Amino acid sequence: MYRLISATPSPYARKVRIALLEKSIAFELQTEVPWHADTATPAYNPLEKLPVLITADGTGIYESRFILEWLEVMHPEPPLLPRDPVAALAARQVEVICDGVCDATILLFFERRREAPSAPWMARQRRKVDGGIAALARLAESGGIGQGFGLAEICTGTVLRYLAVRFAEHPWRKEYPALAALSDRLEARPSFATTTPVPQNIVEAVV
Repeated sequence: MYRLISATPSPYARKVRIALLEKSIAFELQTEVPWHADTATPAYNPLEKLPVLITADGTGIYESRFILEWLEVMHPEPPLLPRDPVAALAARQVEVICDGVCDATILLFFERRREAPSAPWMARQRRKVDGGIAALARLAESGGIGQGFGLAEICTGTVLRYLAVRFAEHPWRKEYPALAALSDRLEARPSFATTTPVPQNIVEAVV
C-alpha cells in the first residue's frame, strides 16, 4: 500500500488524493505541517515539499505534477488524461495555469504574514491569480473544461476550492458564474467531497 504525506489545505496534495481515489488505489494518509521541524518530508523529498507518495519499498515520489504522471504510467486505468495527444496537451496546459494560480496564492498568503508586506509584490501575485482565473473561466465558458472528467477538471476544482481557504475575498464566483457552477459540480463528486481542504495551524515561524 502507498503512503501519502499531505497537508490539509494543500491543493497540490489534494490533486494527488483525488487521483488516487478516482483510480481506486489504496493509500494511507499521513497529514503534516511541512513548515514544522518535526515533518518527515525531508526524509523522502530533498526539496522538502509536499505531497510525497511513498511506495511499499520506501521510495519517495514527489512533486504533484510528477506524481500524477507517475500514477498514469503505473496505474493507467481509469485514465485521467485523454488518449488523444493534442487533448492531453490541452489538459496539461490547464494544469500549468492552475499550479501558477496556486503558487501565486501561496506567495500572497506568506507575504501577508510579514511585518512589512510589499504592496508591489502582492499586486504582482494578485495579477497572476486574476489572470489565471480569467483563463480558466474562458475555458469553462467555451467547453474547454468541464465537459468530461480528468486531469484538467481535478486541477481546476482544487485551485478554485483552495481560494476559499487562502484567498476567500477573491470575487471569482460572482465574476465567473460558469466557473462557479463547475466548481459546485466537482465538489459534489465523492473524491472531492472527501478531500475538502481546511487550514492548518502554523505555529513555527516561516517568514
